[in-house]
Amino acid sequence: MSSKRDLLTLLEFSNQELLSILNLAQSIKKKPQKYRKALKGQTLAMIFEKSSTRTRVSFEVGMAQLGGHALFLNKQDIQLGKSETIADTARVLSRFVQGIMIRTFAQKTVEELAINASVPVINGLSDSHHPCQILADLLTIREKFNRVKSVNVVYVGDGNNVAHSLLIGAAKTGMNLKVVCPNGYEPDKGILKTAQKEAAKTKSKLEVVHKVTGSVQGADVVYTDVWTSMGQEAEQQKRLKAFEGLQVNESLLAESPEALFMHCLPAHRGEEVSAGVMDGKKSVVWDQAENRLHAQKALLVRLLGE
Repeated sequence: MSSKRDLLTLLEFSNQELLSILNLAQSIKKKPQKYRKALKGQTLAMIFEKSSTRTRVSFEVGMAQLGGHALFLNKQDIQLGKSETIADTARVLSRFVQGIMIRTFAQKTVEELAINASVPVINGLSDSHHPCQILADLLTIREKFNRVKSVNVVYVGDGNNVAHSLLIGAAKTGMNLKVVCPNGYEPDKGILKTAQKEAAKTKSKLEVVHKVTGSVQGADVVYTDVWTSMGQEAEQQKRLKAFEGLQVNESLLAESPEALFMHCLPAHRGEEVSAGVMDGKKSVVWDQAENRLHAQKALLVRLLGE
């Protein structure tokens, strides 16, 4: 590998590079045996300050299926940011492993790791961005529609890390995205502005609206996420009130009956989504979850193996 590449927000990759990763993911998914030695002898350090199901399992299984090894490090195992600085942790780990994935709270933690590491750093989730999830989402959309460009996605819910990365991913690939959220829960203005600059290059249409009624008409995909994310538990009652009426249910999807339903999981049936939609015929949630594995294997091959 000639120079270190990181995945921090999706902005690090061009439109063509993202499409290339999706191409590779489809190839790996179709013929996994072809890539079973792609990362032989490589080790990925996985730092978890936030717990996870999909992120841990998909990266750990992905590294194993590529012939490599994943090392699980939770916040009790290492001194990240406590008795050892983030910078020093990055420098030390770089002497032992070929890549670092971190699932954390602050985006600045990911960025500080990347600045000081001499090996690729992957953002497995931060409070601001969730790029690995959106790689899996783009792969799922491409599988279902045979394209990403001009697919109409409506995201209903909080302007959170998933919404931020969806905005960037849509802008990079020419996908259209409408974010429907309550007043006061919009995506970060700076991230939205950055995404809109990218969208101008691909002619992607991005918009943020507050009115739910009529919002999903013409949608190819309706996407939602939990209303209260990890670390926001104290705001739960306030959020339940603010998001009242934004549930993705049969009534809302009747506005666009052919639309597929997506959710990054975990899901709270009865809150952001009805059980009927979550477990219904138009739900592609489990394909989406599986695609975390394939998309991340492609990412790992690109960052660690080339």
